[in-house]
Amino acid sequence: MPVTASSKAQLRAKHKQIRSRLSHSKKALLDQKLSERVLGCEEYSRSGTVFAFISKDIEVDTSLIIADALAKGKRLAVPRCNSDGKTLTFYYISSTADLTCGAFGILEPDVNKCAAAKKSDADLILVPGLAYDRRGYRIGFGKGFYDRFLSDAECPTLGLCYSCCVEEELTADEHDLPVGLLITDSFTIHTQRGF
Repeated sequence: MPVTASSKAQLRAKHKQIRSRLSHSKKALLDQKLSERVLGCEEYSRSGTVFAFISKDIEVDTSLIIADALAKGKRLAVPRCNSDGKTLTFYYISSTADLTCGAFGILEPDVNKCAAAKKSDADLILVPGLAYDRRGYRIGFGKGFYDRFLSDAECPTLGLCYSCCVEEELTADEHDLPVGLLITDSFTIHTQRGF
């Protein structure tokens, strides 16, 4: 069954509502549990270079993961929206002081302070999503940045999602790629894509 724009819009609306209804304290607890699962997983532990994302409002808070990666001396790259408004370039940061307010009000690496990272450098890419299914397919925020970026990525991909936003199965388009690992606040799934 083909994926329609309206069905994706309905799913986005549903999961935005679920997330917006989380109290500050509940979200903080879920973020803490999820971050601990990421920091304890083998795929993160063995990665020397991590491509992460700077979270915004209803996304899974990545600040603990970012702080841990920097403290452990991992090479950490985060995305910046390119001027074409369609693609991302990741840049290495050495601290959160390297970030500045960018597109969509999201903190992004300051290109005057940070060097661009090559996609082939990544040992692990953390992938945001409004909803995931148990096969690792996702519904994003609708801009398509990560779909384009991940289309030719060859390293392991790790999806971050609250367990309350995991569907049994999402209908995927032909170009959709599942993540190899899905981590939530209460469970971890290695998908068929694997690592």
